[in-house]
Amino acid sequence: MRNREAGSLGMGSLTELKSALILSYLIVFLSGCATIQAAQGGRFEFALIGDVPYDARHEREFANVMREINAADIAFVVHDGDFAWDGAAWTEKDGGFPPCSDETFQDRLRLAQSSRHPFIFAPGDNDWTDCHRAKPRTYDPLERLTKLRQMFFQGDQSLGQRTIRLTRQSEDTRYARFRENVRWTYGDALFVTLHVVGSNNNLGRTPEMDAEYSERTAANLAWMRQAFELAMRSGSKAVMLIAQANPRFENSWPGYVQQRYMLAGLGIKSPETRRATGFDEFLAALEKETVAFGKPVVYVHGDTHVFRVDKPLFGSTSRRAIENFTRVETVGYPDTHWVRAIVDPKDPNVFSFRQEIVKENLVNHGAKSP
Repeated sequence: MRNREAGSLGMGSLTELKSALILSYLIVFLSGCATIQAAQGGRFEFALIGDVPYDARHEREFANVMREINAADIAFVVHDGDFAWDGAAWTEKDGGFPPCSDETFQDRLRLAQSSRHPFIFAPGDNDWTDCHRAKPRTYDPLERLTKLRQMFFQGDQSLGQRTIRLTRQSEDTRYARFRENVRWTYGDALFVTLHVVGSNNNLGRTPEMDAEYSERTAANLAWMRQAFELAMRSGSKAVMLIAQANPRFENSWPGYVQQRYMLAGLGIKSPETRRATGFDEFLAALEKETVAFGKPVVYVHGDTHVFRVDKPLFGSTSRRAIENFTRVETVGYPDTHWVRAIVDPKDPNVFSFRQEIVKENLVNHGAKSP
């Protein structure tokens, strides 16, 4: 009886069904192999974005960016901060969600959770620090920071439809409030987020903000130091640090480098005469850890919206560029594209980067300005 029922399907149909099942199992198997290969030290890729989306146009174009990223064969997505316009710069004419509002927070969380890939977010100054000057209404930056931590940094998993496990600094009771500082290992590389923000890292505005800066900087330095210790113990081939702030590497450049880049006439002072900034402690610690590690170190940031890959960290004693350090700045407003990062343990540099231009977001350079 079973033979007759099978025969009613037709031998061709049975063959097609078996082929489809085999193909499905093969796809699942190969996908698992790819994950295992990356975990065991194979080549993989991921996406870097930041300073996006700002106004109504940017929000529309960000959908195109995420469509491309979702279709890409990548391991995860990292957003290095500023998910809305600077509070003082936004106008109703720009459209989109107003800076710092609950509605904006909810929308950006929705966008992050809709990512097909694991999504990791590092907060920026637009997201809380600058909310004291936001339009159409102002907010208390520390209240916004608390809200941000509650909404975006819960549990031990990333955001996104598919997630990866993250280790949070808040697992250490001494740093219980710093849930936004996370790390994860993928392949042979260690990834670390640090809560370093623009607007002078929130230093120099009010006594309350200065106290916040001091506590957060101490947490950041401890987290970075612990990450490098882990990287050395585990044999990681490279470390990537992700934060929002451009820490103004040029402030500590030797005079000959400043002249070479023709920056002397732009008001940049030599390290011996310049004023202290909110990034000095971070840069000093970064130099120390990078030199001691001796393997590729990449610092990814946004903040100043200029896509670049360069070598801006100079030794305080040698006065020469530190060769194993690379800075990557992600694409930012008004442009709306993304950066593909490639990790290849066979490459001496481990990391390489390629700007991905989203066709739908190309600018018509022949059009006249309104």
